[in-house]
Amino acid sequence: MSKLSAISKIAEIISTINGYLNDFIWGPVMLVFFLLVGLMFTLRTGFFQITHIKAWLDVTFLNLFRKGNKKVLRTDDKHSISQFQSLCTALAATIGVGNISGVAVALALGGPGAIFWMWLSAFLGTMTNYAENTLGIKYRYKNEKGNWIGGAMIYIEKGLGWKWLAVIFSIFCACASFGIGNISQGNEIANGLKSSFGIPSWVTALFVMLMAGLVIIGGIKRIASVAEKIVPFMAITYIIGALVVIGLNITSVPAAFASIFSNAFRFSSVGGGVAGFTIMLAMRQGIARGVFSNEAGLGSSVMVHSASDVKEPVVQGMWGIFEVFADTLIVCTMTALTILTSGVYDVAEYSKYIGQSLPEHLKSGVALTSAAFESVFGSMGGKFITIAVMLFAFTTILGWSYYGERAIEYLFGLKALPVYKVIFIAVIFLGCNASLDLVVDISDTFNGFMALPNLIAVTLLSSQVVKMTKDYIARVKAGKETERGEEIS
Repeated sequence: MSKLSAISKIAEIISTINGYLNDFIWGPVMLVFFLLVGLMFTLRTGFFQITHIKAWLDVTFLNLFRKGNKKVLRTDDKHSISQFQSLCTALAATIGVGNISGVAVALALGGPGAIFWMWLSAFLGTMTNYAENTLGIKYRYKNEKGNWIGGAMIYIEKGLGWKWLAVIFSIFCACASFGIGNISQGNEIANGLKSSFGIPSWVTALFVMLMAGLVIIGGIKRIASVAEKIVPFMAITYIIGALVVIGLNITSVPAAFASIFSNAFRFSSVGGGVAGFTIMLAMRQGIARGVFSNEAGLGSSVMVHSASDVKEPVVQGMWGIFEVFADTLIVCTMTALTILTSGVYDVAEYSKYIGQSLPEHLKSGVALTSAAFESVFGSMGGKFITIAVMLFAFTTILGWSYYGERAIEYLFGLKALPVYKVIFIAVIFLGCNASLDLVVDISDTFNGFMALPNLIAVTLLSSQVVKMTKDYIARVKAGKETERGEEIS
């Protein structure tokens, strides 16, 4: 056997093993686990995301427009970042290609009903993310440089006393940062710019390396500073573009919603049979894409939320609710409605191939979303999506570089960070110039496996989250504190 064939055989074995692991971590059992954890926090906090919607909107979105709001809730720590910056950095990692491509894939492979299950996972996921961020602030600490350090690995070690599980989480996170947070994003940027503007991949690679390097080397303060400028701009611009498409097809909106709800529960044959299988696919695609998009339950975004200047853990938890709300219930919904109302998605035609490989004439992923925008904006619509993908992917690289840093520091200490940063920046070149599907697939598996230790931890620490929530509500009701976390003298 030649060396080449031996390597090919090994790659095939690794791919097969990874396929089994990926099917498990993104399969029915784990997806139900995601939902159950979110449901548990929803029930135990009395549907906090609904009953206290005014409070968390006031703390987050509305607080941004309040004069003098910068002085409330802060620690005045020069090493920390603002709560808005922590949100933008977290959204930089979550609002990405998945919001454009992932939703389209869910529609193509799971049907319109997948969007309903995506909404459900996001609704419950708001409270999972709330719990993660609340625990993140509770257990964070300062490292030798005076920077706040927090994350799932920290509350796993300090809250449960299980350092071995914290190490496992950190290994999964570090590995995922190179693949799902780097290589796949660089690949999307390079492919999009090459197909739409004819820019060679190596030119894109050098440019992205330069820009990302200038930001990443500056640490969390610079990453957050860039994120708070790019993320709101790109999100608002994308939403406006989507609203134009939806607005020009406004008569199709009722049918789109009807299709989402009817296909989420449709049993078209007695006894379930194919219909049951169809619904399971819709559930799997919708829940998986929702989790993949907003990362609630993975324990990733809590790392940057823990660097916030907030004093009250529950307040930062409410920023976690808004994060999932903005990422999935707003941005992903815009993508879904754009596709469903534009006429580029034929429900009957796509339904024939649910659970099968799509024929070439049916688009999926970025191509399907591009087609929806092109139906209104012409060729400029495709270029707009390319630019959106580029910005989304670039900020995802920035956000995940920070997650990787925290994992590496936990495993090897501060001395390892310069080496990690250099390697991370260098890997961008590979991502832009090479097809590394197996590496991306493996990192996707690592990304999913971050959820296992994290969900175990937040479940076992759930009583602490519930107690902090009840104590906070009690202080507000007693008049000792406003809902924005200000102490009343």
